[in-house]
This record gives sequence, C-alpha cells and structure tokens, in this order.
Amino acid sequence: MKQMIARVALVVPDYDAAIAFYCDVLGFDVLEDTDLGNGKRWVLVRPKGATETALLLARADSLEQQAAVGNQAGGRVGFFLFTDDFGRDHTAMLGAGVRFLEEPRREAYGTVAVFADPFGNMWDLLQPVA
Repeated sequence: MKQMIARVALVVPDYDAAIAFYCDVLGFDVLEDTDLGNGKRWVLVRPKGATETALLLARADSLEQQAAVGNQAGGRVGFFLFTDDFGRDHTAMLGAGVRFLEEPRREAYGTVAVFADPFGNMWDLLQPVA
C-alpha cells in the first residue's frame, strides 16, 4: 500500500524537543534539517520504513501561532499519520509512552486511533482499507 500525505506543516515551540519526540520516541527519520537564518529552521521527518509520508516541522513564533495549529476550542486539528501496519505501530507507540485518547476503532475508511503529541496536536493513526 502506498503511504502518502502532503508535507504537513506542524508548528512547534521547540525544534529540538520536537525532533526528540518524533525521531527518538516515534522512530521517525530526519530527511532534511536546514538552518534558514533569523531563527528559522526547516526540518522534514518521516516514519521509518515509509516511502512517501513526510512531516514538516516549523517553529512557532508566537503563542497565537501555536494555538492556530494546535488544539482548537471544542475540537481538534486533523493531522493523519498513515501506516501500513496498524498493530505494529500502535504497539510501538504505546511502548514509547504515547498517550492514545481513543481506543482503536474500525471505520469504513480503515482502522484509526487518536493520540496527542507533546505540542498540543491531535493525530489520527490510520491504516486505510486496502
């Protein structure tokens, strides 16, 4: 199955903490890490073994900017992390201390469970129906 999401820009308050979480905890690989100057940095990561899934980390310059992409009042931002092996990745994330907010459930479009990252973003771990 092809794993594909757009290069989603995820705004984080601290690059180093974000890289530690996504790479050390979730096991992502860093594809690019470029200092753009003026406190700007371009960091692109993706899950190990994935061929196309990628996540762009952008630094938050203000609390308002963090809130704009983090939790919304009364709802959540829909970031999707696609997987070709839900059981493997769900188990590995639980073992790494990731907090799931919803138990895995079957939907018409696949198996999904919601988890939170340390930066206030909600994710759906999703294995689409083949």
